[in-house]
Amino acid sequence: MKPQGYNSVSPYLIVDDAAALIDFLVTVFDGEDLRRYPDDSGRLRHAEVRVDDSIVMLADEVEGWPASPAQIHVYVPDVDETYRRALAAGATSVQDPVQKEDEDRRGGVKGPGNVTWWIATRVG
Repeated sequence: MKPQGYNSVSPYLIVDDAAALIDFLVTVFDGEDLRRYPDDSGRLRHAEVRVDDSIVMLADEVEGWPASPAQIHVYVPDVDETYRRALAAGATSVQDPVQKEDEDRRGGVKGPGNVTWWIATRVG
């Protein structure tokens, strides 16, 4: 059984600065900071952020669990506005928003923790 309000599958990100990634999720995706479990030094052993209807789980890297790059796809109401917010929050552009062969207008940014966020809005 899963907790109420959680999806069956959630990404789990091990990053080099979990607090910065949480701030990015809150600022760019209107994420809701749900829980943080720091260790004695303040590094996050586990944290959870709700982004729309999904939960992103994350933690700071520790010995034996190094940070690793990730790529995540997120549908948003307005890809262009979210892309601008991501850049304003310090992300770097991977791809300007564009519509290609499918029904989505999609762009990409690389944010804190070496995570690439593919953001899209269904337009056709």
